Amino acid sequence: MDVKTLSEVIANQGFPIALSILLIFRIDRFMQEIVVAQKEGYRQVLENTKEIHSTLTSLNQQNREYYSLRFSEVQKELSGMKVELGKIE
Repeated sequence: MDVKTLSEVIANQGFPIALSILLIFRIDRFMQEIVVAQKEGYRQVLENTKEIHSTLTSLNQQNREYYSLRFSEVQKELSGMKVELGKIE
């Protein structure tokens, strides 16, 4: 193969090959950025889920304490009513 034919082959085939390699590297970098953003998104979702779980647990505990206190107050009232009813009879 002579130099002219070799230079034509490189000119005709080299540019598409070089362009393809350049695009592959750009796509690879773009995909890496997407993966990093996705990992950050997952981390934020996990963090927010933990915060929501903590808040719900705290609210449940407060509700239990409130209703436990309210139940004991109602129980005292009912026992007082029992005593009064016993006196009436």
